Amino acid sequence: MIISRTPLRISFCGGGSDLPSFYREHGGAVLSMSIARYVYLSMHDYFGGEGYILKYSQLETPRAVADIQHRIIREVFGAYGLNGVDFNSSADVPAGTGLGSSSAFTVGLLNLCNAYRGRYEGRTALAARACEIEIEKLGEPIGKQDQYGCALGGLNFIEFHPDESVDCEAVPITLAMRQKMERNLVMFYLGGTRSASAILKQQNAAAATDRRVTDNLRAMVEMARGLRRDIVGDVDVLGGYLHEGWMRKRELAAGITNPRVDDAYDRARAAGASGGKLLGAGEAGFLLAYCPDGTRDAVVAALPDCQAYDVRFDAMGTTIIYSD
Repeated sequence: MIISRTPLRISFCGGGSDLPSFYREHGGAVLSMSIARYVYLSMHDYFGGEGYILKYSQLETPRAVADIQHRIIREVFGAYGLNGVDFNSSADVPAGTGLGSSSAFTVGLLNLCNAYRGRYEGRTALAARACEIEIEKLGEPIGKQDQYGCALGGLNFIEFHPDESVDCEAVPITLAMRQKMERNLVMFYLGGTRSASAILKQQNAAAATDRRVTDNLRAMVEMARGLRRDIVGDVDVLGGYLHEGWMRKRELAAGITNPRVDDAYDRARAAGASGGKLLGAGEAGFLLAYCPDGTRDAVVAALPDCQAYDVRFDAMGTTIIYSD
């Protein structure tokens, strides 16, 4: 039995600039943090010998890799030549809630398969391979930030270059700063799930043709650079950056926000949150709020219809937590 654990992520600034339609022309940048909410994948030899048992949100028992319905599993198992395995997936939060769970799944699956085959790849290499599988081979209209954010762990400044190279810098923060971020950040589950593909496909097209969208994304890249610079001096700057970034992001494509999201955000701000954003591509899932010292309880009380969740830092990235 081998078990991989891969963190989910929250993106503070720069989301959308990691889409190929933008970074291939202008370059992109994101400030992202891995959180202690995880995707767990396990695998062991299949008692029946040939074929597969695959347990995720569905149950599959295919005999051949070509018969696997789950596209990512089919692609990865085919690449590794795996047969005769029993596979299981579980996660701390539902898919489609804006925390990068799909890419965390891909990164974790690659890590799991490497361990099963007795191989090792570094976290950056796992992220690059996950991008290749999701974007190039499966044609998903997504960006690259989730794969790196989930693979690496910690607080990272990630740059996406026109030549397809990616640079990752771990942002140095003290234990006291990390604890303050954890104390002041809160996620509210607004309900619902969504597929990011439709919103990101629209945003991809707009980034290539709409000057207003391009200008907003350029500004968001500069904000990511500014936050990377400023956060090491004062964690409280995060709220202002989140607010400005959300005001820009909501203009990138139709469907990113809706009246329920806007109402929840307005209530959080009125209660003392200095900023926030809807995590992920948009429309549903988790609203992130930054609550300066002394305001968290009031902000949580202002959203009684939304379950509040703590935000905890993950420093490890994707990890094999059990092998026997």
